[in-house]
Amino acid sequence: MKAMILAAGRGERMRPLTDHTPKPLLEVGGKPLIVWHIENLARAGISDLVINHAHLGAKIENALGDGSRYGVRIRYSDEGTALETAGGIAYALHLLGDVPFAVVNGDIWCDYDLAQLPKHAAALRAGNDTAHLVLVNNPPQHPNGDFILHEDRVSALPPSPFPLPGSLTFSGIGLYKPALFADIPRGTKAPLAPLLREQIAAGRVSGEHHTGRWMDVGTPQRLAELDSQLRT
Repeated sequence: MKAMILAAGRGERMRPLTDHTPKPLLEVGGKPLIVWHIENLARAGISDLVINHAHLGAKIENALGDGSRYGVRIRYSDEGTALETAGGIAYALHLLGDVPFAVVNGDIWCDYDLAQLPKHAAALRAGNDTAHLVLVNNPPQHPNGDFILHEDRVSALPPSPFPLPGSLTFSGIGLYKPALFADIPRGTKAPLAPLLREQIAAGRVSGEHHTGRWMDVGTPQRLAELDSQLRT
């Protein structure tokens, strides 16, 4: 199976660190954040990778090359201007093939066992679902969460002004059928959330709850916190 690492974001909340360095190349624990993903995917036996980029994308290509030093093959999807998550995936569909693929946000760190993904991808391919999401406990900066998980089915959160019991946050790790993005005109901006909500309403999204370590590395403070954790 193939995997895509999302690396096209500008990283506004990370400024000034991202003024001259793409967010995925910021270092934690002695190596760029995106290299953690590449190495984890390689260990999981997932070696055919696509990385999208926009802001300072040439630096990402120069740093990672063709991926051979990590035991993977990397192909790049140069968006020029970031197309948001669903738009970026749609733009790279010609590189991702016609079977379910994994997508990993480039600005997270997680100890989820990526070797589980091929098993879930096979189930996705054989069934009627269009997506499989890895959910995590709600972090302090996102206490209300995104979804509810009942057994292996993802459902939407009902409106509420306070956190609901059982609510979970999307980790940024998911599996998708290519058909989910087929109607997005190539080169247009499109967010992922509306697509997921539509498929969840149709009962076509499975999920799992990862209870291990996860961090959305969205600010310099969380970057420093993660760096300290990994170094110790």
